[in-house]
This record gives sequence, structure tokens and C-alpha cells, in this order.
Amino acid sequence: MLDFRFQGSDLRLDALPLFGGWIRGCRPSPTALRARSSRPWWRGVAGVSLIELVVTLAILGVLATSIMPVAKVAIQREKEIELRRDLRELRTAIDEYKKMTDAGRIAPKFDAHGYPPDLKALVEGVEEVGKISGKIKFLRRIPVDPMTNTTDWGLRSYQDDADSTSWGGQNVFDVYTKSTAKALDGTRYNSW
Repeated sequence: MLDFRFQGSDLRLDALPLFGGWIRGCRPSPTALRARSSRPWWRGVAGVSLIELVVTLAILGVLATSIMPVAKVAIQREKEIELRRDLRELRTAIDEYKKMTDAGRIAPKFDAHGYPPDLKALVEGVEEVGKISGKIKFLRRIPVDPMTNTTDWGLRSYQDDADSTSWGGQNVFDVYTKSTAKALDGTRYNSW
């Protein structure tokens, strides 16, 4: 049993909580309960001075402004990842078209060197040689360029120069984005 001796103190045992219960099973006095329950919840909260409020808002403002550049970089990084994925998807479809043409499953167009005439041919499909019905499709849709937000990709034909920005119109050998912005690594997006 606990023994408390207080000399010259008016501390009461029934007001001391201990491990979630009251010492010796005592309960608070009815006046203490009445005073506690009649008080609104916000009265128990200590006041905040204007200086404390201004300092807190200033700290939150500094934190918010330091997060903004990080968020911009994260958004740009996500767009770059999407651009790489879309370019890989388009180039893979072009390569599959070329493989099927070289294997003789697709009739090559005149002066196309086995490459698709445009990106729509990859989506709409082409007739397979020797089959009565059924088209071979290489893409479900033309992906949206995340840098320009359009499906208008830059195209290069087999006859064009490697760094050419105008498409000869004969066939599609390669694709690139039309965005001239710089990537996080310092290169231009249209050189990817």
C-alpha cells in the first residue's frame, strides 16, 4: 500500500492520476468533475501569442518554398521517364514492322526500304502477305509526347540525314520529340 506524507502541502490524493487510474481507487471530488466538464474544450488549450504565430507561419513558408524546386524536378523527371518509354515503344514498333517486311510477311512499299510509310500504318495495321483477312497492328495508339502534349512526333526517313529535322515523307526510320527544351542531364530532348 502506498504511503504519502505531505508536510505543509495541500496536495490531495484524489487528484493524482497514476497509470491510468487514481491512487488508492480514489476518485476526484464532485466539484472537480463539475468544473472540468462545464469548461469548453478550447478553454483547456493554452493561448498562442502573435509572435509565436508569425514565427510558425514564417517557418512553414520557408519549408514550402524549399519544397517547390524539388517538386518541379520530380515532375520533369517523370516526364523524361515517360518520353523515354514512348520513344522506346515507337522505335520497337518500327523495328517490328521492318522485321516483318524483311521476313516477307508484309509487302514492302516502293522505295520504303521496308519501313512503315507513317505512324498511322503502325496503328491501323497492314495486310499480311498470303492472308485473306486480318491486319497486323504494331501499336494500339500513337503515344502522346509528354513534352509537347501532342501526338505530333518528329519523323526521320531512311534517306534523311541523322540530324535532319525535316521528314522526307518516304518512310519512318526514326522518331523524336519536337521539344527543344533541355533535359535534367543537359542534353536536348529532340536529340534522344
